[in-house]
Amino acid sequence: MLRNYQRRVVESLSIAVLVLDRRLRLLFMNPAAETLFEVSFRKAHKLTLSELIIGAESFIAGLRHCLENGHPYIERELQLTFPLERIVTVDCTAAPLLERDPPTELLLELRQVDWRLRISREEHILAQHHTTRALVRNLAHEIKNPLGGLRGAAQLLERELPDPALREYTGIIIGEADRLRNLVDRMLGPNQLPIHGEVSIHEILERVCGLVEAEACSGIRIERDYDPSIPPVWGDSDRLIQAVLNVVRNAAQALRERGRGVIVLRTRVQRQYTIGAKRHKLVARLDIVDDGPGIPPAQQERIFYPMISGRPDGTGLGLSIAQSIIAQHGGLIECVSRPGETVFTLLLPLGRTG
Repeated sequence: MLRNYQRRVVESLSIAVLVLDRRLRLLFMNPAAETLFEVSFRKAHKLTLSELIIGAESFIAGLRHCLENGHPYIERELQLTFPLERIVTVDCTAAPLLERDPPTELLLELRQVDWRLRISREEHILAQHHTTRALVRNLAHEIKNPLGGLRGAAQLLERELPDPALREYTGIIIGEADRLRNLVDRMLGPNQLPIHGEVSIHEILERVCGLVEAEACSGIRIERDYDPSIPPVWGDSDRLIQAVLNVVRNAAQALRERGRGVIVLRTRVQRQYTIGAKRHKLVARLDIVDDGPGIPPAQQERIFYPMISGRPDGTGLGLSIAQSIIAQHGGLIECVSRPGETVFTLLLPLGRTG
């Protein structure tokens, strides 16, 4: 019973914990380490540390020295490079396990330096979204009431006009009132009650791929990088399709001007992951990556606001609605962009959220 309790404690830690043998081969890693290294323990077991990270010769030399001399090894703000040129800054603490003399195993703890910054950024995004949604709802109420009166008055006026030619002008008033009402409704997003159930994230992605591939030019290619072990998400299938479609379609439109490019859809499981201030045992992570021109830095902080678009013909509603839908499922959308690579990350808690 004590062993099970200790295992649950280690699995719940937000610090990445690894145990290495004298050859620095992996003997154990907790879920936080799986998240940091983006690999499961089953795949990483018995791999050497140099096979899991790129370079870092001085870091590995320090760990070897730690084992040989039995003294703790501490490194602050160490930059580790993982496959696909992913760079993470960590604080590192290593110490030999003193069960044997000389020690044959090394305990390694890694804490992401940017962990608190990420939590703070996610809380800011969620607060920003809730504030924006409240503003939009209030604004919609203030707009739709006078629009209804304006439309009704135009209809009454149309019936009383003696000259049929003048009805063209009342028709314009009615049409423009309807257009504004529809725009406000789109800003508010779906107004039907959600129908929740178990949903396969990969079935959603395949449905979206079919729609986008039918619309996109032949030079745009979609690549899949799926983790088949991801369990179902608890949510509304139609709404999730709409959210993912809005983001993938946005990526395809970013590539349209060039007429070619690649969109990568990558799914992974994150363990013991915090979204905003709430921690989840399992989270589905969907990365939508395109190699387009990127989003200008000045726009990156505002892309989830309604009516903000980087394209002349854009309405600026797609990403705002997608963020709203994902937030309704207890999740979040983040974006990191630079020229040649834009990554939209959709985070969805696995299991029922309410």
